[in-house]
Amino acid sequence: MSDAEDPFTVPVTVRGYETDAQGHLNQSVYLQYAEHARWTMLEAAGIRQADLLAKGVGPVTLETTVKYRRELRAGDEVEITCVFVWGGRKTFEMEHVVRTPDGKVAAYVTAVGGVVDLERRRLLDDPRKPFLELAARPELMGL
Repeated sequence: MSDAEDPFTVPVTVRGYETDAQGHLNQSVYLQYAEHARWTMLEAAGIRQADLLAKGVGPVTLETTVKYRRELRAGDEVEITCVFVWGGRKTFEMEHVVRTPDGKVAAYVTAVGGVVDLERRRLLDDPRKPFLELAARPELMGL
């Protein structure tokens, strides 16, 4: 995970319907929380899904890893961080930490993403370009 000092953060309360038979947060919901944090960050940066679609591009997730550290139960308050890490040619990483208010880590979620040309169905050579063209606050995304 990156050492971002002040990462973008989204608060979430674990809802009862998100829990499994053991009463803890279902494993698939961690992916939804990470996705929610990403889209909330994009919107805060001034990038709407409709704007990306109008440009004929869309962000895609190519790989996701979840490292679970502690269980969460209905009613638990958490914060999900979101940091974009730019590096590879056609891809970038998105790093998330799911943390309780007392600072305890519940999970790390790391994803590899790219931006696909929706007509050609191929990854763009430079995934930064459409974000930079649309973002009012590109610094939120590390751009």
